Amino acid sequence: MKFTTRLQLSSMMFLNFFIWGIWFVTMGTYLIKGNIGATGEQTGLAYGTQSLGAIIAPFIVGMIADKFFSAQKILGVLHLIGAGLLYFIATSDGFGSFYSLLIIYMIIYMPTLALVNSISLNQISNPEKEFSVIRMWGTIGWIVAGLIIGWMAWEKDPNTLNLTYKVAAIVSAFFGIYSFFLPDTPPPKAGQKVSVSEVLGLDALKILKDKNYLVFFIASILICIPLAFYYGQANVFLNEAGMAKAAAKMTMGQIAETVFLFLMPFFFARFGTKQMLLIGMLAWVVRYALFAYGDAGPDIWMLYLGIILHGICYDFFFVTGQIYTDHKAGPKVRSSAQGLITLATYGVGMYIGFYVAGIYVDKYQIGDNLHNWKSIWLFPCIFAAGVALMFFVLFRNDKKKLKVV
Repeated sequence: MKFTTRLQLSSMMFLNFFIWGIWFVTMGTYLIKGNIGATGEQTGLAYGTQSLGAIIAPFIVGMIADKFFSAQKILGVLHLIGAGLLYFIATSDGFGSFYSLLIIYMIIYMPTLALVNSISLNQISNPEKEFSVIRMWGTIGWIVAGLIIGWMAWEKDPNTLNLTYKVAAIVSAFFGIYSFFLPDTPPPKAGQKVSVSEVLGLDALKILKDKNYLVFFIASILICIPLAFYYGQANVFLNEAGMAKAAAKMTMGQIAETVFLFLMPFFFARFGTKQMLLIGMLAWVVRYALFAYGDAGPDIWMLYLGIILHGICYDFFFVTGQIYTDHKAGPKVRSSAQGLITLATYGVGMYIGFYVAGIYVDKYQIGDNLHNWKSIWLFPCIFAAGVALMFFVLFRNDKKKLKVV
């Protein structure tokens, strides 16, 4: 791969995830402790907009990216529209208007996750070796976003966290224009006669006929229920626990993610798909146990270790899953298949998880914006252990490892 192409793909990942990370981590803190004054259940609904967007994403990608327009052009249009929506979200003064605009924005944003994967995978010849290094720059973008929030000390006054949406709007506008100059990724089925199911992106459902992939698909939905507890509530929890600059400290998880992304080819060469995915699931079990019993005093190391485990939690399951999906789907339905796994993970699973997490936060409220976090974290801990056990029993490891050279 040419250096200029690698630079374009890396910057694409950086910007796409920076735009998400700059506001997403602290949204719960902004909604509950800022001037929006939302409840835990409302916060769960707000985070659930990500999932609704992910459920719709496969249809947008399937209808457009695989059939009619180049992926980089669709990416550009979506981010330009998203920039305007983010600005109006920043000026919302109540949960109703905030939520209405956010759900429209997430329907616009979530397809970009599949699009940047498709653009990258279309340019590289060895996904198992090259994709993780490119995807690593998305994680770096998330890290930079968290460090900016910590540096600006916006969490000290949650009302100022609306500035995160304005920053995201500016970067989204720039990235929308930049996207039109990314490597061309033409629709693989342009000019071909296609069925209605193919136009809707439903042709990717064929990979679910593979029993092994079906087990992975179901496990992906289920494991994202406990995952949503971290994305939706961890920043609120760490701030309540007394951790200073929690959003900046949480970037340790993305730093660990970056390290493991760099090491992914090494792990692919030594472990099968089942082992990679199972390690990721078990890391969630350990993380939530650490959160349940840790504190900001002598046991603060447990909180830090729980954050750092994000590298294993995310990379070993999500990145492995994206590569496994590409391996099973092939080039003709690549975009649709990536959209399908986005539906399973960021969509159905996390929507359920965000909603349940919101209910648990309200259920275990013990004071004015204070909560019994031990009881809250034990639920996803036990749930993740059950999913890992199911996956271990039902998933048969591929005899042939994903190729690494």
